Amino acid sequence: MPFSLYMLGLAVFAQGTSEFMLSGLGPDIAADLDVSLSTAGTLTSAFAVGMVIGAPAMALLSRRRPRRTALLGFLVAFLLVHVVGALTSSFAVLLGTRVVGALANAGFLAVALVAAVDMVEPNAKGRATSVLLGGVTLACVAGVPGGALLGQFWGWRSAFWAVALVSVPALLAILRSVPGGASGTRVSGARGELRALREPRLVVTLLLGALVNGATFCTFTYLSPVITEVSGFPETRVPALLALFGAGSFIGVTVAGRFADARPVTFLLTGGVALLAGWVLFALTAQNAVAAVVLVLVQGALSFGVGSALITRALYAATGAPTLSGGFATAALNVGAAIGPAGGGLALAAGLGHRSPLWVSALLVALALVAGVMALGSVSRRGSREATAAAPVPR
Repeated sequence: MPFSLYMLGLAVFAQGTSEFMLSGLGPDIAADLDVSLSTAGTLTSAFAVGMVIGAPAMALLSRRRPRRTALLGFLVAFLLVHVVGALTSSFAVLLGTRVVGALANAGFLAVALVAAVDMVEPNAKGRATSVLLGGVTLACVAGVPGGALLGQFWGWRSAFWAVALVSVPALLAILRSVPGGASGTRVSGARGELRALREPRLVVTLLLGALVNGATFCTFTYLSPVITEVSGFPETRVPALLALFGAGSFIGVTVAGRFADARPVTFLLTGGVALLAGWVLFALTAQNAVAAVVLVLVQGALSFGVGSALITRALYAATGAPTLSGGFATAALNVGAAIGPAGGGLALAAGLGHRSPLWVSALLVALALVAGVMALGSVSRRGSREATAAAPVPR
């Protein structure tokens, strides 16, 4: 894999850390800026909304710019808003930086996904995607717990400074190593790409990606109460178990990169069934501490393995939208990251118990499997009809 691809992964690591780190910094931010904890929680919502809206919008705006220029612009903006966030004493300004940071993050990831697959051979898109998304998984392993520790020792602002500092070497490396040419071959204009994005196979793949990612972030968001209230772990073990989930996700993304190119359908069907079984088993055995530890690792691996493989298949399917495919893939991931926690929150608010997010995750994966099998059946029937129509008529 090219060195520049790993530098893109480093930038994604910084951005993933920024996206997730507020889960451990909310109380400190609320106390320092004199707002309620629920108000501080809108910082996370603002980032998620910015990611969903920003991914396709920023990809569309940057499609006529060289990829290196677009990547550098988004990363510089991301870095600067974290400096402003670290310095401000106004919650409104901090909220604004989260929105702008999310737009920059979304734009960067959208362009980086397309740039990454163009840096490698046509049959190696899965491995390229796994390197890039490995930055997100490493953020779960090291970035998020690290941000929480920085917040405990030096205040929440130190976590913002750390994200800005980690972005600097990625910025310099992208400047030196990412090709500075045009943003790729344009097979059509923006309208042509948008029409290509309506291709049924691509739409189904993006839907499956959103559902699987929704299941992942439903449980990840509420993993702390599951392991403390159901599994019986003390709160001091929460960071370690979150890191274990992140370690599993890194393993899953790495393995997916090996199989998503060669045997995608087999990998997705097998992995999807295993993922569903894992969520059901986790819900049934969460009271057992040993089972909980094992399943945190396993489900982290399966969730990110299947999810990254679906994003790879979306990039393969979007040949008619070479500059916008990354934006819509990013948007699909973040739609899932929004609907999953919302579903888990509704289940908890309805009094269904601390295990309920696990059942919501299972339901979302079950819906993905049903939709995937129906789509495969539709493709098979269409292929049979086309083969019959093309067969010579007997005399």
